[in-house]
Order: sequence, then C-alpha cells, then structure tokens
Amino acid sequence: MNELVEIVGLTKSYNANNVAVNNVTLTLPKGKIIGLLGPNGSGKTTLIKMMNGLLTPTSGSIKINGRFVGVETKARVAYLPDRTYLGGNQKISEIFDYFEDFYEDFSREKAMEMLQSLNIDPSQKMKTLSKGTKEKVQLILVMSRNADLYILDEPIAGVDPAARDYILRTIVTNYNPEATVLISTHLIEDVEQVLDEVIFMKYGQLVLYTSVDMIREKHGKSVDAYFREVFAC
Repeated sequence: MNELVEIVGLTKSYNANNVAVNNVTLTLPKGKIIGLLGPNGSGKTTLIKMMNGLLTPTSGSIKINGRFVGVETKARVAYLPDRTYLGGNQKISEIFDYFEDFYEDFSREKAMEMLQSLNIDPSQKMKTLSKGTKEKVQLILVMSRNADLYILDEPIAGVDPAARDYILRTIVTNYNPEATVLISTHLIEDVEQVLDEVIFMKYGQLVLYTSVDMIREKHGKSVDAYFREVFAC
C-alpha cells in the first residue's frame, strides 16, 4: 500500500458558529512533498494539530500508516510548529541530548553535520541566536529524525530569502524518501519549486487536492497564480 495518511469525515468544531475543520476526507501517499495551502482561518493549523494528536476531532478519524492517531503515530511523526518552542537558556547541544533521549529515530550525527555546514556552534544558547538561525536549528531537529511523516507549519516565515533557500534544500535533501512531507505556508511562490502535490483549504473545507504538474498542464499557471485565482486574492 502506498497510503500514508487516511482522513475520513474529519470535523473539529468549537461551537455551532466556529467549525475550524468541516468534514474533510483525504488520503495522502508516501514519498511526496505536499503543500497545505489556504488563507488565514482556513483550518490548516487545526488540521495539523489533529494529525499530531494535539487536538481531538469532534468527529471523523485520522490514520497514519494504518494506525489511529495516538502514542504510536506520535513516535513516527516529526512536527515543526509555527512558533518557537525551545527554551532560551538551553544550549543547542543540550537540546540535541533531549531529542536523542526522547526520539529513537533522532540522528545526532546528521544534526551535527547540518550544524557544521552552517557554522553554528552547538555550545550557543538559543536566546543568543537570530530568528533565522533559531528557525534553522528547529528545522535541523525535525529533519534529523527518520520519521514517516514530517509536518512543517510555516517553516520559512519570517526569515530572509537566503535562509529560505537553505531551509528548502534541507527539507528536500534530508527527509526519508519513503516518507511524506506536509508543508503549510503562505509563501507559495517560494516553496512551489519543491512541491509534488497541493491541498487547498478554505473555511475549514477541502477545496482541491491535486498534483503540481496537473495545475501547470491543465491551467497553464504556477501554483501561486492558480491559488490567487481560486481564492481571488
């Protein structure tokens, strides 16, 4: 089977007037880099949090590698949230210690190689790093795992173009090729070069799930241009 993620009738509602994800059914294959795209309030982050087991669906289900979201799936999902979660007083090397203890699939060797390629000193504390360097360290932590699913929420937001290029290269060259990478972003033009497929969401609903090649062949447009047309933005 080539299916990695199976989402069926997934809904998350906080009250009758606030339905963040509305009856989404979706199957994601292995071995793809997929863009999760939509305007603010479209339900992307809520969907991501349910896939990570951080939110409980109101109804519907999510399976990852044939297992319902839970302890077993969390061990096989590498998640990069959209906000910094690392302690400012921790040294990079201490964070590596933590990841090595917590995740069986974390490769300290790979993490150190990526640090060295960026000339980042592992003895530095997080609070001394620039925003772009913090983003790189967090990405290194995620991409140094041998996971089945990598979920990256706004991995290039707030960093300069050079840092974006590094982050995208790191994603493409370091993830397990049998795994899938799901990237949520507003910076479509910057990431579409690495995407195989895209998901469009709006108001918590699935609008489109297709390949990047299909958009270019059928509509003769880039993903960014087609997204702007679909959402009239």
